Amino acid sequence: MSYDIKYRERVVAYKLEGNTLKKTSDIFKVSSSTIKKWIKQHRVMGHLEKKELKRPYKKIDPAKLKEYVTAAPDAYLQEIADEFGCDESAIRKALKKLKITRKKRI
Repeated sequence: MSYDIKYRERVVAYKLEGNTLKKTSDIFKVSSSTIKKWIKQHRVMGHLEKKELKRPYKKIDPAKLKEYVTAAPDAYLQEIADEFGCDESAIRKALKKLKITRKKRI
């Protein structure tokens, strides 16, 4: 769960007004480490918007997956999962991330 941007801005503004970290933490019920991160982000980036998560692929190489799907478009998810040595759900998530649909067209 992430905090609303307006709430983050209020917390940082309150702290930068000269109040202590402990007092800010007690008033807004946010941990001091979180407040420190927000202040650093505000100083470095100039905003407090939520950072986008970028998670790398672990087992499935996206280029190889695209190549496999174009070579075998009728393959079931389980067959693809066996080929890449992972679970069906991992294949489903990787295909969704690559925006490849599995709908069979007649």
